[in-house]
Amino acid sequence: MTRDELEHAIRAACDVADDTELWVFGSQAVLGTFPDAPPAVRASVEVDVQPKNRPANADLVDGALGELSDFHRAFGFYVHGLSLESATLPCGWKERVVRVQDPIGTRGHTGLCLEVHDLAASKLVAYRDKDRDFVQALLADQLLEHDVLLERVSMLDIESEQRDRLVAWLRRTVRAL
Repeated sequence: MTRDELEHAIRAACDVADDTELWVFGSQAVLGTFPDAPPAVRASVEVDVQPKNRPANADLVDGALGELSDFHRAFGFYVHGLSLESATLPCGWKERVVRVQDPIGTRGHTGLCLEVHDLAASKLVAYRDKDRDFVQALLADQLLEHDVLLERVSMLDIESEQRDRLVAWLRRTVRAL
């Protein structure tokens, strides 16, 4: 996915949701902080969003722009409308979002993208291979600061055993890089 495609997704999802703002919280939120992110971290063809002011309209977004939709077939990427409750996010994440807004690209609509350290911490909670690979690629490309990511992991509302596992994985990964 490219930054232009992210802006297209924001524009289309806002139109469908009848909202002017979206939370962008999947891996492609990285394009908010790094518009020219390396290919390894922008490989996904999916943008996870929730309309900010009309969260119930996430289903409308998913139906109109989601996987296997006409939109997906036409543009090669899709917008997954879902609830923010599906993500575990560090405390204070809303104060750190990165605004993606452009008079042309988003037609003035706003994508509120997770800041990259919050995004990485959230991805680690899921602990799927693809999410660990994503965070590892961010670390390898020096798009994350190890200490900041450790701080964000400490800000997650998760069990201490899970936090310990994430910290151990992160330390092993950083040593290996």
